[in-house]
Amino acid sequence: MSATIHRIDSSRAQPSLEPMVQLVAGDLNLVNAVILSRMQSEIPLIPELAGHLIAGGGKRMRPMLTLASARLLGYLGSRHHRLAAAVEFIHTATLLHDDVVDGSDLRRGKRTANLIWGNPASVLVGDFLFSRSFELMVEDGSLKVLSILAGASAIIAEGEVNQLTAARRVDIPEERYLDIIGAKTAALFAAACRVAAVVAERPEAEELALDAYGRNLGIAFQLVDDAIDYVSDAGTMGKDAGDDFREGKATLPVILAYARGGAEDRAFWKAAIEGHRNRDEDFVHAIELVRSTRAVDDTLARARHYGQRAIDALGIFANGKAKDAMVEAVEFAIARAY
Repeated sequence: MSATIHRIDSSRAQPSLEPMVQLVAGDLNLVNAVILSRMQSEIPLIPELAGHLIAGGGKRMRPMLTLASARLLGYLGSRHHRLAAAVEFIHTATLLHDDVVDGSDLRRGKRTANLIWGNPASVLVGDFLFSRSFELMVEDGSLKVLSILAGASAIIAEGEVNQLTAARRVDIPEERYLDIIGAKTAALFAAACRVAAVVAERPEAEELALDAYGRNLGIAFQLVDDAIDYVSDAGTMGKDAGDDFREGKATLPVILAYARGGAEDRAFWKAAIEGHRNRDEDFVHAIELVRSTRAVDDTLARARHYGQRAIDALGIFANGKAKDAMVEAVEFAIARAY
């Protein structure tokens, strides 16, 4: 099989996830049935709270990547349905925990679970979903699958702790920030894709290619989220523009703007990230700074770089609807900022 190189198609009018949604629609219905079944409990608060987030309008991006990867490989079995559900449970559990740590009030345009039910309930239901995900992994019976998904869960936790120790600091190196998002976001993207190659019993080269696709897509996805916090709105993001700024998150646009600013600008960023400059007029000034230093432009340039790496990783696979959908998913992730 010869490699085929695709470039990010900036001429495509409006890249969409719709080709991937259509590709995996039937499989996703089966995954949703597993999710609905496994989030049930005799304790009513558990499905109520979990359902608030799981049914809260998310795109199911990570489980769709598992399903699309299986289609790419021509897998005809059903093991990937439960594993895609496990991936979604891991993701949902981390969101519940994230919102508690961050003190967030809004998720996908809705009030966060911790705001409605409180922090203890959110943490404990997150733990419940983690447990359900591991039950699904064990039922699959593959130690390799278990190793990949359990390893990703550990890496996500390490990323959370790394981010926590860097909280309210604006002077962290870009490399450390990339390590954080590589762990927090990209690790699960990578694992979601890679397990499809395991259940399809494909060669290690294809397994690693799917890992690289997911990992680079995850980094690109997060970098775009970082950028559009300064150029978008709740209709695009599911949160208000400036939420990261008001929560004192030193995302890549801030890190770059701080590094490129003069003494006065650096003093502003330090005060803002420490929580002392978070009024509306401060956010307006922050937008001016990230634009004048080209911090947003360069964040998006980095996102395009990782997006291209994701597409390049698919080069060893045969052309077809599945590959086209996965390429367009990368283009969609990048185009959300424009």
